[in-house]
Amino acid sequence: MNDLALARRLLAGDEAAFDAFFAAYFPRLYRFALAQLDGNADAAEDVAQATLIRGVQKLRTYRGESAIFTWLCTLCRHEASGWLQRRGRQSDVLLIDDRPEIRAALDRVAATIIDDPETTLRRRELSRLVQVTLDHLPGHYGDALEWRYMQNLSVEEIASRLGLGYKATESLLSRARQAFRLGFAQVPGT
Repeated sequence: MNDLALARRLLAGDEAAFDAFFAAYFPRLYRFALAQLDGNADAAEDVAQATLIRGVQKLRTYRGESAIFTWLCTLCRHEASGWLQRRGRQSDVLLIDDRPEIRAALDRVAATIIDDPETTLRRRELSRLVQVTLDHLPGHYGDALEWRYMQNLSVEEIASRLGLGYKATESLLSRARQAFRLGFAQVPGT
């Protein structure tokens, strides 16, 4: 379904269209917001949800001159900016594991990294390019790769989320990795 048709169905109050809209765009907006908010997962979730709500509220202004995702990213940038401003532009650090041995290993790694502005900028830009590439992959490729490599979900867990068998999920991950490699190679600056 094209973007204008989806917008028309949403404006007509079609619940199935809303479900499709949320399923298609929440994961992509979450990844986009995550990059905007320096990896703050809770903030990214809040901002992505607020963006979808704002998008539905402003849907009458969508003219189809760009993809809905591009339009939503503009709204998401505003939501992320507002979130940061309301919190005095402070970035929260999310620790997945706070065991002493993990903390020590992270401290050793941090001590070896040159924290000059150029390195920091390159690291952020690379992260942004990875997020953009994931967002533009077809189908569930971006979601599957994020679940596998960022959330460390097993193939079985991904298969369950996608409603696929184990072998089909392995095949999907293989195609997703290939699509990511090809897509990332086409991104200027990589």
